[in-house]
Amino acid sequence: MKDLITELWAFMKVRKKFWLLPIIIMLLLLGALLVLAQGSAVAPFIYTLF
Repeated sequence: MKDLITELWAFMKVRKKFWLLPIIIMLLLLGALLVLAQGSAVAPFIYTLF
């Protein structure tokens, strides 16, 4: 996992693609939110957001 992150950072640094960083962070946060809310009591509140 660490290798993937370092390779991604090196790619963004060399190619000057720093605009990808907010997109990646938002996708990770949204994925984590969906995984955590799958079987919890928070799920009804998350469904109202979408």
